[in-house]
Amino acid sequence: MSAPAPRPPSVDSLLGPGGALEEALPAYEHRPEQLQMARAVERAFTEGSYLLAEAGTGTGKTLAYLVPALLSGRKVVVSTATKTLQDQVFFKDLPLLSEKLGLRFEAAYLKGRGNYLCLHRYESFEKDPQFVSKEEAKQWPLLKKWVTQTETGDRAELDLPESFAAWSRLSTTSETCLGSRCSLYETCFVTRMRKRAEVADLLVVNHHLFFADLALRSSGKRTEGVLPFYDAVVFDEAHALEDAASSHFGCSVSNYRLEELSRDAVAALPVKDERHATLSALAQRVRSHADALFLQAPRALGLSSQESTVALRPETMGKLSGALEQVREGLAALASFAGSEREPELAAIHRRAEEMAEQLTFLEKSESADHVYWAEARGKGLFLRANPIDVAKELRDRLYGALDTVVFTSATLAADSRFDFFAKRMGMYDEEGQPVTRVRTLAVPSPFDFPRQSALYLPTHLPDPSAPGFIEAAAEEIIQLCEVTGGRAFVLFTSLRNMVRAYELTATRLPYQALLQGERPKQQLLDAFRQTPSVLFAAHSFWEGVDVPGDALSLVIIDRLPFASPGDPLVAARIRQIQARGEEPFDQYQLPQAALALRQGFGRLIRTQADRGIVAMLDRRIVTKSYGRVFLSSLPPAKRMEDTTELSRWFNGPVRPVPPVRSIR
Repeated sequence: MSAPAPRPPSVDSLLGPGGALEEALPAYEHRPEQLQMARAVERAFTEGSYLLAEAGTGTGKTLAYLVPALLSGRKVVVSTATKTLQDQVFFKDLPLLSEKLGLRFEAAYLKGRGNYLCLHRYESFEKDPQFVSKEEAKQWPLLKKWVTQTETGDRAELDLPESFAAWSRLSTTSETCLGSRCSLYETCFVTRMRKRAEVADLLVVNHHLFFADLALRSSGKRTEGVLPFYDAVVFDEAHALEDAASSHFGCSVSNYRLEELSRDAVAALPVKDERHATLSALAQRVRSHADALFLQAPRALGLSSQESTVALRPETMGKLSGALEQVREGLAALASFAGSEREPELAAIHRRAEEMAEQLTFLEKSESADHVYWAEARGKGLFLRANPIDVAKELRDRLYGALDTVVFTSATLAADSRFDFFAKRMGMYDEEGQPVTRVRTLAVPSPFDFPRQSALYLPTHLPDPSAPGFIEAAAEEIIQLCEVTGGRAFVLFTSLRNMVRAYELTATRLPYQALLQGERPKQQLLDAFRQTPSVLFAAHSFWEGVDVPGDALSLVIIDRLPFASPGDPLVAARIRQIQARGEEPFDQYQLPQAALALRQGFGRLIRTQADRGIVAMLDRRIVTKSYGRVFLSSLPPAKRMEDTTELSRWFNGPVRPVPPVRSIR
C-alpha cells in the first residue's frame, strides 16, 4: 500500500503551533498574532478583497503576508517604504522561507531605473568623460572595471559617494530612457531585470518605484513600465503611501530638468553630423530661456531665503508669462526639429520637449481645483510643481479597478482605534462614504509588554510650544533626561529650525557624543550612534523606518506634537478641500494624521522583548488639550510619569524578568 501523498503547505502548517517554522528554527516561538494576520491575508487572496491590517511591532507581519502571498499561486508585488525593509524582505525573509521551509518560488528585487547603469549613456559618456571634481575623476578607473564585470549594473555594488554627480549621466529615468528603440535594449540591465521579474512569483519593490510605474502605465501616453503585470499588491509601511502616490501623480518642471534636456539634445547626434549645429543651437536656445525664467522666478513668486516653498497662483505666474512663453517656444522648436528625424535619441528629445511644454502650460494656468501648485527651492534647484490634493480618486481610477486583492499593512494605520481616516485617504470609500470594494480590517496587538518595558514621560511645566522660550526650556529638559539614561537618545523634532537650535544649546553640555542629522549620511550617523553612547538630534527621516534594538537606544524625546505645517502648500490645499465639503479639517485630517505620526516616533523605542526605555513628549498640549486624548489613546500602554525623579527610579530600578513569548500548543 503506497504512502499517502503529502499535504500541500498551508498558512497553519507553516506558521501555526508546532508548525514547520518552529521545527526549522529551534529558537522560534509561535506567535498567535502572526497566525491571526496570516489567516486574514490568506482570506483576502482567496476571496479577492482589500485588507487593512495593523500589526504592532514584533508581530512578525512580514512572514504573515509573505507566506499566504507565496501560497496564493498569484503574481504578487510587495511594496515597502524604505530600502531597509526592502532588503530585509528579499535578503532575509524570503531565503528563510525557501531554505528552512522548502517553499519553491521565484522572487525578483527591483529598483528604479536611476539605480542601474545605462549602457547607451555609458557609451556616450566614455567618449568624453567629464567630472565636477578631481575626487570624482578618481572613481572612473574603478567604475570602468566594474562595467566589464557586473551582471546587474546596480550602483549599489560600487562604493560610490551618494553625491557622485556623474551618475546622472550614466543612468536613465523613465523620461530619458529610449525603451525598445534603444540599440542596446536587449543587453540593457533594466531589460534584464524586467525579464527576471516577468517569470517571478513575487516582486519586491519600493513605494516610489511602484507609483512611478503605475503613473507611467496609466498615463495613456506610454505603456512600458519597469514592472510586469501583476495580480495583487501588498503595501508594507502603508502609512507612507499617500505622499508617495501624490508625488508621482503630479508634474514638476525644474531648472535641472530643462538643463538635462538641453544637454541630452546636444549629445543626441555626433559632432560630425551636419544636423548637429542646428540641434545644438535649438538646445542652447532652450537653455538660455530656461536660465532667464529661473533667474526671474524667485522674486516674481515671492520665494526668499526664509521661505523655501510658496504657492503658485495665476496672478503670480502671470508675472512670468513672457519668460514662460519663450521657454515654450524654444521647446516647440526643439520638438519640431527632433520629431522630423528618425533616430530614437531624437524621438525621445521630441517627446520630452513636448511633455515639458504641456506641463509648463498646466503649471502657468494653476487652475485645476483638484491640484495644488507650488514652487520649491532646494539647493541650487528651483522646482515648479503640481500634485493632486487627494490621491483617493487617482487610486480608484488607476489601481483599484485593475486589482481585486490589495493588502495594506503597517504598525500604524488606525487613529484613535479607527481605520476610517486611512481608508478614506486611500480612496476605499467614494464621495458618499460607500466602500468601492470589499474592505476588511484587522488590528493585532504587539506581543511586547509595554507597561513593563516602557515609560511615557509627560511634563506639564514646560511652556507651550508656540510660546517664547520653549526651545530653551526644552533644551534643559533634554539634558536632564539624558542624565537618566546615560545618553543613548534620539531627540526627534518636527522642524529643522528647532532641531538645530536645540543642538546648539545642548551639544557642548552633554557628556556624550552629540550627532546632528545632515552632518553625515544617515547610515553613518546610525553606525556612530550604535558604537558609543550618543544623543542624536534628528527630524523627518528618523521618525520612521529606523531600527536600533538593544541598549544603544533607551530614550526617545519628541519636542512637539507632529501636526503637519498648515503653511505647507499641499497640507493647506487639503485643509481647504475638506472645508469646502463642509467638514472640520482638524478632526478629519490634521488630528488623525498627527496621531499616526506620533505613533511612528514612539515606535523607534521598543524593537524587541528585551528592550526597555523612555519616550518623553515635551509638548504639554498632549495633557492640557482635549484632543490630547486622541494621541494618548493611540499610543501603546506605557507607564505614564510626570516627574524626572520617579522616572529615574523606574529606569534604574530592578528590572522584572522578561516573560516568555506566548505560545499556543
